[in-house]
Amino acid sequence: MAGLEVVRFVLASLAGQRLRSALSALGVAMGVAAVVLLTSLGEGTRQYVVGQFTQFGTSLLAVNPGKVKTLGVPGVLGGTTHKLTIADAEALRRIPGVERVVPLVIGQARVESGGRGRAVFVYGVNHEATHAWQFRVAEGRFLPEIEPHRRGSFAVLGPKLARELFTPHSALGQRVRIGGTSFVVVGVMEPKGQLLGFDLDDSCYIPVASAMALFNVDELNEIDILAASTEVIPRVVEEVRRVLVRRHRGEEDFTITTQTEMLETFSRVIGVITLAVTAIAAISLVVGGAGILTVMWIAVHERTGEIGLLRALGVSRGGVQGLFLAEAILIALVGGIAGVSAAWAVAATLRALLPGVPLATSPSAVALALAMSLLVGAASGLLPARRAAGLDPVEALRAE
Repeated sequence: MAGLEVVRFVLASLAGQRLRSALSALGVAMGVAAVVLLTSLGEGTRQYVVGQFTQFGTSLLAVNPGKVKTLGVPGVLGGTTHKLTIADAEALRRIPGVERVVPLVIGQARVESGGRGRAVFVYGVNHEATHAWQFRVAEGRFLPEIEPHRRGSFAVLGPKLARELFTPHSALGQRVRIGGTSFVVVGVMEPKGQLLGFDLDDSCYIPVASAMALFNVDELNEIDILAASTEVIPRVVEEVRRVLVRRHRGEEDFTITTQTEMLETFSRVIGVITLAVTAIAAISLVVGGAGILTVMWIAVHERTGEIGLLRALGVSRGGVQGLFLAEAILIALVGGIAGVSAAWAVAATLRALLPGVPLATSPSAVALALAMSLLVGAASGLLPARRAAGLDPVEALRAE
């Protein structure tokens, strides 16, 4: 049979069993839609996190107390022998290739002024934090440059905190009390949004020595280092390790993490999770395939006389098998296209109703879903097609 004749025959056969074909295609469509939506969610989450981290640049590395490889989470179980100190941070500043060093202490405290107040995250940093983290000041200036161990009574507020405390007046020059200590507001930051659930706009920045006194700690939570470029990061990491090991009496009781490592690790985790949930969603494709198998098996039984007539007219066994296999594949393809269309419609609706939902539909995910639907159609239609091709022409005509 010619290609055009095959298409006409297949379409006519499907038109004769519209309901069964539509239900079979619906099963495939649901599976394809689930696969596309879940892969879109995984890719959207990956892009969201990458965007969150890269807003701070790509040349940052962080030093945390504790050794992750031996203790699991740095510093939580008290396994670190030596604490990270401001002196450690100043020693790292002298390493070639290091542009900025930010000693960091983080805590939560209530910030109050004029009867208003709210509990926020307070970051103890130095004057280089805005350069290292690529933050900008909207009003006033950031913390002034002072001796690292010296306390200062300066504070910079996030825009949300400043608005809550001082609207409709300007926050500049006003005094706030943080944990009972008075600070003067010298600046207000530009909006930065959230980072993995932390509202950077609802925060406060004070000198690191003041934060250590405020939270009654004698160690840093982290030392952030800005390298001159991504190319020098491996060399800077080795030099940071060498300097700190020497200062910590030969023990590597700290963890160095680069942004590249964090993003690669997160991408691997998201990839595994996406693959797992996609495999679960693909089970519905198997259900759709079972529906196609049932429909095609019934069709072979009902069209026995038609098969005998085709054989009598000279259609070979392979031709008959190809006809029924094409029907199964066409049902699956229609279901796949409908599933992709449904997934796009659902994704568009979610973006409109819930703009924060991270969805990113990649062409590769769509192509993979359609390929899976075609594979399911071919696999489901193979057995009925072989049964149709194996019928004896004389017996088939006699059945008619």
